[in-house]
Amino acid sequence: MIPQKFLKHIESTDGLYEIRIKVGSDIYIVFCFFDKGRIVILFNGFQKKSQKTPKKEIDKALKFEQEYFNTKKGK
Repeated sequence: MIPQKFLKHIESTDGLYEIRIKVGSDIYIVFCFFDKGRIVILFNGFQKKSQKTPKKEIDKALKFEQEYFNTKKGK
């Protein structure tokens, strides 16, 4: 199990996670989700400057997730 300080489920989403990366005193967030429980799909990231993850960043990540699955269905 990965500690929550590194990988955290985003509340009120269906499987969206944030990976936290600390470099010096800066924290970066990269969003990800699991495809079929085995493949980790990484996408948009940003530098975190406040305690709460901005809703616009979560919305962007959810859009990328939806695009991924829509593209996958089209194959």
